[in-house]
Amino acid sequence: MGHMLDIWVEELVAARAGSHRFVPSTRRPSTADEAYRIQARVAQHVGAIGGFKTARKNGAASIMAPIFAGDILPSGAQVAVKDMLGVELEVGFEILEDCPPNMASLSPSELGTLLRPVAVIELVDTRVQGPFADDVIVKLADNQINAGLVVGSAAKDWLGSDFGALTARMQAGTDVILEGEAAVPGGSALETFASLARQIGEHCGGLKRSQIVITGSLHPLVYYPKGTLVEGWIAGIGDVSVTLGA
Repeated sequence: MGHMLDIWVEELVAARAGSHRFVPSTRRPSTADEAYRIQARVAQHVGAIGGFKTARKNGAASIMAPIFAGDILPSGAQVAVKDMLGVELEVGFEILEDCPPNMASLSPSELGTLLRPVAVIELVDTRVQGPFADDVIVKLADNQINAGLVVGSAAKDWLGSDFGALTARMQAGTDVILEGEAAVPGGSALETFASLARQIGEHCGGLKRSQIVITGSLHPLVYYPKGTLVEGWIAGIGDVSVTLGA
């Protein structure tokens, strides 16, 4: 198993460095534990962690994946695109204070005092091609196919209230992807953060001040080509935008 993990780490690190996709040369990882070990070892080579993506799904364990600091951009940025790039509008939380030792035991409302909501667009792209590309464990090993994060406005005068159902808009070019009421995956953005706090431990260094945690897409994942302007807005938080390529 160790040799298999070594190969995955080497190939994922090389793909990130060269901005290319690869066909794996060994068997796929078969468990979430193997995927997380690959994530952690890739992070040792790539650099600082700027945040995490996480998701809660009914009947399944929560998932988590690091987002590299070098892949986090401000609203209005342009990002490189090979062909198509996935985009998702999400509620994010910026961690404002050093995380207390008992963070994993805090309630969602207690955690809210450490956080600030931000509007984000997650960028999504795989580094794997071939028959393993759609495998759920392979996607997890590949940081749940995160390709970056665009950070927009932060909520003002937020008093710690949760986000469950909210009003949002997402547009790519002339396509309106989302307009009106949307549901946060799992029904509670703060509980999603709390679930990650209970799960993460020291994985990829654990949660730290100034990191951003994203809580799941408000709409189905969509892909757009180079040249597309993507604009999002979440009521009570603010707006965010990114241009895909030149």
